[in-house]
Amino acid sequence: MPGIVGLITKIGRELAEPQLRLMVEALQHESFYETGTWIDEPSGVYVGWTVQKNSSPFTNPITNERGDRVLILSGDVYTDSDRMRPGEDNGVAIAGGLGGSVVGCAEGGSSFPENLNGIFHGLLIDRCAGTATLFNDRFGMHRIYYHQAKEAIYFGAEAKAILAVRPELRTPSLQSLGEFVALSCVLEDRSIFKDIFVLPGASAWLIRNGSVEHKHTYFSPSHWEEEVALKPEDYKRQLRETVLRSLPRYFAGSQKMGIAMTGGLDTRVILACHLPAPGSLSSYTFGSKYRDTYDVRVGRQVAQICQQPHQVIEVGDEFLKAFAHYAERSIYLTEGAVDVYRAADLYVSEKARQIAPVKIVGTYGSEILRHAVMFKPREPLAGLFCPDFLSHIQGARGTYSALRQQHPVTFAAFRQSPWYHHGILALEQSQLTVRSPFMDNDFLRTVYRGPRGSAVQEDVRLQLINDANPALGNILSDRGVGFNGNGLASRLTRAYREFTFKAEYAYDYGMPQSVAQVDHWLSWLRLERLFLGRHKFLHFRVWYRDVLANYVKEMLLDPRTLARPYLERKGVEAIVHGHLKGNRNYTTEIHKLLSLELLHRLFLDPK
Repeated sequence: MPGIVGLITKIGRELAEPQLRLMVEALQHESFYETGTWIDEPSGVYVGWTVQKNSSPFTNPITNERGDRVLILSGDVYTDSDRMRPGEDNGVAIAGGLGGSVVGCAEGGSSFPENLNGIFHGLLIDRCAGTATLFNDRFGMHRIYYHQAKEAIYFGAEAKAILAVRPELRTPSLQSLGEFVALSCVLEDRSIFKDIFVLPGASAWLIRNGSVEHKHTYFSPSHWEEEVALKPEDYKRQLRETVLRSLPRYFAGSQKMGIAMTGGLDTRVILACHLPAPGSLSSYTFGSKYRDTYDVRVGRQVAQICQQPHQVIEVGDEFLKAFAHYAERSIYLTEGAVDVYRAADLYVSEKARQIAPVKIVGTYGSEILRHAVMFKPREPLAGLFCPDFLSHIQGARGTYSALRQQHPVTFAAFRQSPWYHHGILALEQSQLTVRSPFMDNDFLRTVYRGPRGSAVQEDVRLQLINDANPALGNILSDRGVGFNGNGLASRLTRAYREFTFKAEYAYDYGMPQSVAQVDHWLSWLRLERLFLGRHKFLHFRVWYRDVLANYVKEMLLDPRTLARPYLERKGVEAIVHGHLKGNRNYTTEIHKLLSLELLHRLFLDPK
């Protein structure tokens, strides 16, 4: 994932500079990445960066006119005035555009970087004071890891950059592993590694002589939680005005753009409220190998009304043949921040880059507007993990339960998005410039002013769509929801799609063990073909059983895997044999076991 890396240290240049080079190399994942470094030996600052070619509206390093303040910046950044357009002359960018605005904010004092909008992180060096400020966006979405050593503080957009120069840190945190097993992510400000941590959102940490002098937090969600709630109609009007005002920021620039079209409402809100010129925005939908999903059908309709090109990226035989590669690569790129089935996200991101290097996403929309919860603790299968390790899994449930007591928008934007969604976003960002309009500061602040309760939150997206483009509002979603969806035909359609949604879930991830036994007896009928591919494009229950069976056996029945200290050998063997025979459904357990094993082989086993 593009970002910054480096160290601030008291050791000499002859030792620090080679470490910096190794850290930069650790993030150079693709041929279309560009890299750079900047060193200020008197301040002990050694910083580097990676960036996708032609993706950034500024060129690092960015300096003020006096040359005493230097900024290294990464991400999609906006200011209160306007966003510097990609492709503008770099001299203009530094003098009066984004770079100059950020440096100007920094010289303004305590408002830095509160006046910045977007998903970003960076390092601001004050050469006169001999200090550096490590900062990030208020959500912590553009992640940065750090490790405090005696002689230096190390930081990087990926933990592997720190591991490249401090290999002794390849030690797992059992608390973090327990959280990953229970929740598929690590909570709070921890990483999977015991002594590497995540910079909290809204940080602006002052660093001097290789250690943190002051940990400043420039923003707290409580600032927005205390906003006075609006009446329903006032809220809808203000939300519409905010969306219309903020969306143009995300479509600025000369690079070709695409939008990931789904059958839901989030991307439709974006297109209804900011429709680009006909033919100027590529659209694509991820599809199943079995049939056109409702996502594909709805996506085509939306694209046709919006007069934009549309194509389907199928996740099928090509992906499955290369699954071992994508599985390992996804765990490597995210350092275990995703389950292995997210390998498909990497695959489709590679395909999406061939269409357009910039991706507009509707991700986080339903989570923020409807308080949708995307991850919850899962009870581990009895007999799979050793008793000592189960206490860490149970501890994750307690931590999660406490977090859920927070304001629902705070949980969605400041907890769920930067923790659970981090790995998914990292896979996308390894290939694409990802722009997320629903993480806009102005939009979030307005949502906090929504009426208390869920009544308005449920229909506000439909209202936004219909007000801006009634033709889009009339299209039923993949689940049969539409603005004018109260007629008999609409209700029947909604009921049918809900049935097929639940039936597909039952024939895939959610198949109970008793039903799996019956399905095995009737396997000659191939009943799953009646339901798979209507709503989902990933079908790992049958894939693990059939086409990926050899991979599952080779990985999970390997003596190295069975010897992991927190696993029960007999439990692992029973899962593999039962699922591959077809009379048991252990899809989610296989996801987790494969993810853990790849994490060990890539990062935790001795090198």
